[in-house]
Formats: sequence, C-alpha cells, structure tokens
Amino acid sequence: MALSELYSLITSDCWSFLTNISRKTLRCRASAENLMAFVRELLPIIEEIKYTGVELPPPRQFQLDRLSEVLRSGVELSHKALSSSRWNVYRNYQLAKKMDSLEKTVKEYLKLPSQVHILADVNHARFEMAQRFDRLEESNRRLEQFFAGMKIGVGGGGWVEEAVRSMEEDETWVEGSSGNLSVGLELGKKKVLEMVVRRNDVSVVGICGIGGSGKTTLAREVCRDDQVRCHFKERILFLTVSQSPNVEELRAKIFGHIMGNRGLNANYAVPQWMPQFECQSQSQILVVLDDVWSLPVLEQLVLRVPGCKYLVVSRFKFQRIFNDTYDVELLSEGDALSLFCHHAFGHKSIPFGANQNLIRQVVAECGRLPLALKVIGASLRDQNEMFWLSVKTRLSQGLSIGESYEVNLIDRMAISTNYLPEKVKECFLDLCAFPEDKKIPLEVLINMWVEIHDIDETEAYAIVVDLSNKNLLTLVKEARVGGMYSSCFEISVTQHDILRDLALNLSNRGSINERLRLVMPKREGNGQLPKEWLRYRGQPLEARIVSIHTGEMTEGDWCELEFPKAEVLILNFTSSEYFLPPFIARMPSLRALIVINYSTTYAHLHNVSVFKNLSNLRSLWLEKVSTPQLSGIVLEKLGKLFIVLCQVNNSLKGKDANLAHIFPNLSEFTLDHCDDLTELPSSICGIKSLQNLSLTNCHNLTYLPVELGTLESLEILRLYACPDLKALPSSICDMIRLKYIDISQCVNLTSFPEGIGKLVSLEKIDMRECPGVWSLPKSVVSLQSLHLVICDEEVSWMWKEVVQKVKPSVDIQVPKQCYDLEWLHE
Repeated sequence: MALSELYSLITSDCWSFLTNISRKTLRCRASAENLMAFVRELLPIIEEIKYTGVELPPPRQFQLDRLSEVLRSGVELSHKALSSSRWNVYRNYQLAKKMDSLEKTVKEYLKLPSQVHILADVNHARFEMAQRFDRLEESNRRLEQFFAGMKIGVGGGGWVEEAVRSMEEDETWVEGSSGNLSVGLELGKKKVLEMVVRRNDVSVVGICGIGGSGKTTLAREVCRDDQVRCHFKERILFLTVSQSPNVEELRAKIFGHIMGNRGLNANYAVPQWMPQFECQSQSQILVVLDDVWSLPVLEQLVLRVPGCKYLVVSRFKFQRIFNDTYDVELLSEGDALSLFCHHAFGHKSIPFGANQNLIRQVVAECGRLPLALKVIGASLRDQNEMFWLSVKTRLSQGLSIGESYEVNLIDRMAISTNYLPEKVKECFLDLCAFPEDKKIPLEVLINMWVEIHDIDETEAYAIVVDLSNKNLLTLVKEARVGGMYSSCFEISVTQHDILRDLALNLSNRGSINERLRLVMPKREGNGQLPKEWLRYRGQPLEARIVSIHTGEMTEGDWCELEFPKAEVLILNFTSSEYFLPPFIARMPSLRALIVINYSTTYAHLHNVSVFKNLSNLRSLWLEKVSTPQLSGIVLEKLGKLFIVLCQVNNSLKGKDANLAHIFPNLSEFTLDHCDDLTELPSSICGIKSLQNLSLTNCHNLTYLPVELGTLESLEILRLYACPDLKALPSSICDMIRLKYIDISQCVNLTSFPEGIGKLVSLEKIDMRECPGVWSLPKSVVSLQSLHLVICDEEVSWMWKEVVQKVKPSVDIQVPKQCYDLEWLHE
C-alpha cells in the first residue's frame, strides 16, 4: 500500500488515525532493537566488500564509505530510540520519522546501479562472497519489511486508547488497582449523598471549592452512584453553566426536564411561576448545575418545583440560595503523594532509589490540588534529577497556592509548559481560542493546527496524544454505536478551566495589536465585541488566530477591524440571526474558518458574499446554521468541508448549486446530523478529487446519486445512521480505490450490490445494526483486500460461511452494543 494512500485514509479517520500513531510510538523501542541487529549484520559485509583486496574505482569506494556512515548513524538512532521515554510520544514520533528517512536512504544506496556493479565485481573476484551477497539481499528485504511494519496503517489499539482510558480513570482517582475511591472523595460523596437523597428539608445543595480541587469530579461521582440513580429513577440532568451562559436556553432545558419534555424549544418562554403539583415519589428529579459563577444567573435557573433538587457546583458560596453546602477538602498528604506518583512514575508510591525528599517537596508545592498534582507530575515523568531540581526551585519561588490561589496556581501550571517543545506549546496555547466548557471536535482542532503551524496531520495527532499524556487536555471518546467511524463528534477535546485560563494568560501578554492570538475569553454581557478591541479599528492587527464569541450580530454591530495575517477565524455565537463580519473580505491569508452556533435553533447567516474573497480557504466548518446558497462562489483551494447539525434547505441542489464548480478540489466532505437532507445532489459526483464522503445521522436521506461510482478517487464512504436509505447504487462497485464502507444503522438496506467483488481495494466493511441484509452476493469472495468485517451476531454466520471459509484471514468482529445519547442534550 502506498504511503500517500495511507495518509488519505488516515486524514478522514480520527480515532483510527490517533491509535495508529500510538502503535507506531509503542513499537519504536522494539523497532530500534531490530534495526540495531540489522545494521550489525550488514556493516561487516560492507566493510568486507571495501577491503577485499580488489581495487575499486574511487567513486565506488566513496559510495561504500557513505553507506557505512549511514549505517552507523542507524546505530546511533537506535540508541536514541531505546533511551527515549515511552511516554514522550512526540519525540518517539520524530524518531520514527527519522527511521523512515533512514530506510529511504539505505534503499537508495542498495538500488544504485553502481552498487550492483561493485557487488558483481567482488562476486567475480571472490566466488565465496556469493553467500554473503545473499545475506545482503535478505537483509535488504528485512529492512523493507521492518519499515513497512512501522508505517501507520489501518487498525486500532495503543497510545490513544490508553490516553482516553487514563483520563477516565483520573476522573475518579483510584488507589492502586483496587477500584476504590480515595478516602477524601469517598467521604465527600457520602456527605453529599446524605444531603441530596436523605434530607427532605434540602432542595439546593452546593459543592464549593477552589479551582482544580475536584468539585466536578465529585458531582459526577454522585450522579453515577446507584443509590442516587435509583432514588431519582434516572431523572438526572447535568448542565454546565460557565461564565457566559445562555440563561433562557438553560431554563428551557431545565423546565423541559422537569415536565418530561426534553425536546422543548429554547425559545419557549418558561413561566415565572411554577405549576404546583403534589410531590410524588416517582417525580423526584435532580438537576446538576456545574461551573456556576453568578448569583443572578443561579436565581434564574433554580425553578422551585416540589420534588426537584439542585446540586450546584461553584467556586463561590451562594448562601442566599443554598440550603446546605459541602466544601471540597483538599487531598490528604497520602492521597496527594499517590496521585502525583501515578502521573510521574506510573505507580502509586515513590519508586525504590528515587530522591524521596525532593519528590515530597515537589508534591508539597502542588498544594494538594488534584489538577496541579496531575499536570506537574506528568511534566516530570522520566526526567532526570537535575530537571526535577530546576522545577522544584521554580515552584518554590512563587507564593503558596493557598494565597491568591488562582493566580499562583496558574503560575505553577505555567512551569509545566515551559519545557514543552515550541511547536507543542504553541498548539497548547491555541486551545484558548475555543469557549470554556465546550467540547472541541478533534477534527476542528487538527485542521486548525495543520493550517496554522504548517505540520502534517500525522504530527498534529501525535501532539494531541502528547498533550493528553501530560494532562494538558482531555480526550473524550463518545460511547455510541458505530465505533471509530461514527461521526464528527466521535472524539472530542476538553480542557479544565484553569488550563484554559493558563493558555489565555500566556497568549494575552503584550498589547492587543501585537498578539498572535486575539481571543474573546467569554461572551460579553451585551453579546458584542470587547471595547478594548474597538480602540484598534482601522489599524492592522498581527493576530494569526482570531476567536470571536458573541450573541446576535447585525451589520452595524461590526467595526472596521483589520486582520491581514489571520489564518484561522473562529466565530462562536448564540442566536438565530448572524451577520458574517465584513472584515472577512479583507483577510487574504485566511485558511480555516469555523462557524459554530450554540443556540438550540438554526441560525440564518447573512453577508455570505464575503466567501468570494476567500481565495486561500482550505477548511470550512459550519455548525447549527441554515446552510447558505453559495451560487456564484468558487472556493478553489477548499479541501475540507464539514456541515454539522445544519439545516440544508436544498442549498446543495439546483442548477446554481453545482458542487463540482463551487468546490473543484474538495477532498473531504461531511454532512452530519442534517435532518432535512433527503437526497444527495448528483453534482457531487463531478468532484473527482473527493477521497472521503461521510453522510452520518442524516435520518431522512433516502437516495444516493445513481452515478456515485464516478467518484474515482473515493477511499472512504460513511453512511452511518441513515435509516431511510433503501439501496446502494450499483455504480459504487466501480470505486476501485474504495477502502472502507460503513452502512451501520441503515436499517432499510436489504443488500449489497451484486458487483461488490470488483472493489479490489476494499479493506473494511462496517454493517452493525443492518437487520435487512440477510444475504451476500457471490462476488464478495473476490474482495482480495478485505481483512475486517464488523457486524451483529445475527448475521456474522453468513460472513463466516461465505467468506471466512474461503479467506480465513478475514476477521469477523461482533462488537458489544453501547447506547449513549446524552451528548444530544448538551
């Protein structure tokens, strides 16, 4: 398989892509040992050729000298790989790239005609050298196999799954492998349970504590408790409020939850008085409000209804509204040491031979705060003692975390970023461009990094894993049917408020017109632009990333801002009407545009004509908007288009909406949760560059174009959760480059096309929850590249009978079903 083909598959497959980077780094040490063994075998042969006594022409002698140097550098590279920490994903990734480069160099030498002549001359001069020549050829074949195994391919397992699992475990810190909560967390949970479940005189309970003390972790543990779930009969609503909440939307969600109508429109006017119904045992309801900052906001969200209890998580004590409060206690010294050692050493205690006094001093400087212990511990993993001493010295120079804790905690966190590679640190700082407490789709983040930092997707994903291992971000994998290919929200990135504050603090140094990131930390009270930005109207600003967070914007709400160097623009808003900023037309360097509406209603975009000026735009993400008509607009360089949770309104159809004309070089096209999409326009079949087509959760999609098979470059076709789709066009059998097809939850599909065997590149089929497909075409046995089929138990037998008997290497997997739709209500 060509490396370019692999990269095409990888770029469209977030979860598979990440896990394979992980596998590559995990195998780095074993690969290094194999490489050293190979070089030690090959070098003596080359040296023997050089000193056979046969006089070689100077060019040939020079070439062999060069080859010897290259092989010796391979030994040095192997030593570096063996000494590199397995936790340092980014460094291992770089070493793996160097090994890849070494492969190309050696193969170039071995395949040069002059080398063949040298070996031929020596073979004539010394017949006994023939055996060693065979060994050289065998070594060359082993080298090719060795590097082919290192390259990133299709499959799962490894670092990313480990990173996600680690994050899930850390959310409820466990001691050792016993699975028991730490003493402090268990005690806090019991106290909160007492107030929430057993006390009838309490309706609003507060969980309070400083940032990073584990308040949200405790609240989530309470919600997971079987006693709580049973008492409230699973009627538990968890909402994150944050510093810039949409109060009316939150009120509508709470009222809908109380009244048993979760689909209540956000524009519904919740009555100021609440219906007085008798409190029955079956009507017990729990509403959890996380990250509450304002008393006026809280007063509007607490709807006084019999049988409804509130659990409020905040840094502040709202004594006027709380009936009782639990103050989160800091970790005990023992728990603090265990948590730190878990992240610094991978064990719950100080390793034998380590400097115990130094370790305890560093732990003490973390102030027994879980977040500080996790981040600083992870930053010290596998570092030498001098590095530890340097960090300990810098930590001790600041004030105690207890004194003005927020500022000093952020200062301590900053120390953990000082030693990051420059590119990794810049990627961490970019995270502040997204709103607090919001999940960032991984695809959005990767696309942004690729454009802003001039890196490829492989390196971007490696940086994600590295930041996750250092606890500077959290990877969240949605547990939904459909597995690793389900939709845009399969993997998301989240970040603790303190870490976001740290990124903001570091990014906001210097004057506004000089900052590389110009970010609105939160939505302003009036929903408009910050006043300090307005002072620079008409002046060119240096920002390369611009992030704006507002309410509804009209043409008159914008001002004359100039961003000549901006490459990424993120527009976050909450409204049903939004006028795109006029200054977009004056952003010649813009490469990635992200438009996200956080309202529960679709937003109508105005001023769409600015798209005509985006000649360098490469990535476009539209979320929760009515997709605009783009007739007359050509986005020549656009490679990736994501339309998520949008109302399509037939904007993709009609003679003026020729997709091949508007997006002539599109390689990836995603339509996710677009409920009004009934038919995919045939004009998409003219986009000959398209490699990845994802139509996921489009519940009313009924037909695909008959000529879909003309997409000759297509490698990935996702049709996940399109229940009204009745048939696959037979022309898809002409997609000779197609490697993966997903028809999971297409419940009305009854068969595969008869000619499916012509898909010579097809490697994987995902067809879980396709109850209508009860037979297979005879041609499936001709799928020469097929190696994995994912399906339900009920239909697995036919794959085993028809395919696996003929092709034993094909893996038939029956996954466990997992339903979790809570993310739809976030």
